[in-house]
Amino acid sequence: MLTVKAERSPDHGEGAEMQVSERPRGVFSRQLFLGDTLDAGNITARYEAGVLTLRVPVVEQAKPRKIAISGESEATQINA
Repeated sequence: MLTVKAERSPDHGEGAEMQVSERPRGVFSRQLFLGDTLDAGNITARYEAGVLTLRVPVVEQAKPRKIAISGESEATQINA
């Protein structure tokens, strides 16, 4: 479980008058379930221009991989 908690305060300067505010203010919290295929130990976070970006890598075992298949050396046609 990943929990993000934050508080957004008014971002206008002293004496400024707000005409429109599109981002909500106050305290908020979000919880995200991280499955077994995600590497919670290597999460990175970046906060820039009012946006929090989280990068959660996939664990190595969950990534697609190629598996060599051995068997007959010649192709066999099957009539159906």
